[in-house]
Amino acid sequence: MKTQSHKMTVSVDEHTSHLEQLKSFYEQLDEEGVTIEKLPLERREQYQLKAINLTLRHVWDHNEYYRSALEQAGFKEPKIDSLEQLSSVPMLRKDVIRGDKMKLLCVDPKEIGQVHLTSGTSGKPIYTSYTLADQYVYDLLPKYLELFTESDTDIAAIALPYEFALPGLGFQRLFQFAFGTAVLSLGKGGYMAPVDKSLDLMREFGATVLVTTPSYAALLAEESERYGIRIGEHIRLRRIILTGEGCSYTFRERLEKWWNCEVSFFYGSTECGVVAVECKEHKGYHIVEGHVRAEIVDPATGAPLGYNKTGEIVVTTLLREGMPMVRYRSGDIGYLQKSKCACGITMDVLHLRGRMETMLRLNGADYPPFLLENFLLEVPEVGMWYHFILDQGRLTIEVEPFRTDLDDDRLAAKVRSHMLERVGIDCDVAVKRDLPRTFGKATRVFIK
Repeated sequence: MKTQSHKMTVSVDEHTSHLEQLKSFYEQLDEEGVTIEKLPLERREQYQLKAINLTLRHVWDHNEYYRSALEQAGFKEPKIDSLEQLSSVPMLRKDVIRGDKMKLLCVDPKEIGQVHLTSGTSGKPIYTSYTLADQYVYDLLPKYLELFTESDTDIAAIALPYEFALPGLGFQRLFQFAFGTAVLSLGKGGYMAPVDKSLDLMREFGATVLVTTPSYAALLAEESERYGIRIGEHIRLRRIILTGEGCSYTFRERLEKWWNCEVSFFYGSTECGVVAVECKEHKGYHIVEGHVRAEIVDPATGAPLGYNKTGEIVVTTLLREGMPMVRYRSGDIGYLQKSKCACGITMDVLHLRGRMETMLRLNGADYPPFLLENFLLEVPEVGMWYHFILDQGRLTIEVEPFRTDLDDDRLAAKVRSHMLERVGIDCDVAVKRDLPRTFGKATRVFIK
């Protein structure tokens, strides 16, 4: 792949970096006819230790911030002898890099091939710079043939933002370059991607896979009825991949019934890329251990936690040269389990519990919104649009009726009784008509 200008030639084919040493590992796996998904733990950890040490040397040699942080932590050289020693490497906080496009850059700026940034809804944006080799060589080295079953016979509709953030273009690269899959670049309700045109394009080209957020998958299904497009007849998906927002298993089950197909969860971020993907068993996300090393730490102290203990998810990228993320504090909450999955994948399993800032403090305990949503949507008369409003410790749930003959008072009473029985929370319930929809991330939690 070459592009020519009057000043320079950029060539991915002739590119070299510290990550070249990892190519032989994946070439060996290809020769053996296996993927990293089912490797024995010892062999996978040997790869991760080598990748981390290559990354540490890279950031030590090419980035002032990382080198200073490592030296202040007592490092005389950028190396750890075991994965257990990773906890001695300083963690990276979001507030350190917000609004600073150069802070973590580890290559000459002219080598940047793409820039993505977070939306900045909770402060200044975080800039993430990729080299062309990051995007088209190293990111595609690990294969996950159990987690992704797509091929050149599929038509993938990508209903994610293409502006600023990574997901839209990231999935497009994945499907086109890893699987040879045709892509419908739908976007997500923008000026050039109204819902009716998106649905019509999916129908015309026979989309088999949809990648979008949980709320937008619900919105598309709702709107299909309005435009006379019948799900399961005019659009026949075999799989939906959900990302960009979290949701509960009950929400996912409703989408599966609505779209009549498998619905899988995908966990990643603009900063770190893909982190974990749900397998066909739907019992948690498998960490994509070719791309990242994931840890769980105590949010208050930063101390590492073992398996089955809930804490903050910390991610180290393994295949980045432009802007590696070393022990990045994600702000997400979850816990890890050793894989005993029936699918045969040996990579650790992550169970997400939501974001730290959206936890609801009720009766002296923290409740993840996903947990409350899971129980709320057990009430079949409640629609998929709702609000949790926390005001001085008192929870109010705004719900929308769904295909029911119950009047508002009876529906409110049913929801209140159900939440008290299932979660032990006494709350107020308000029945609303036409709760606002959004093309952006759905805001469901309001803390006053």
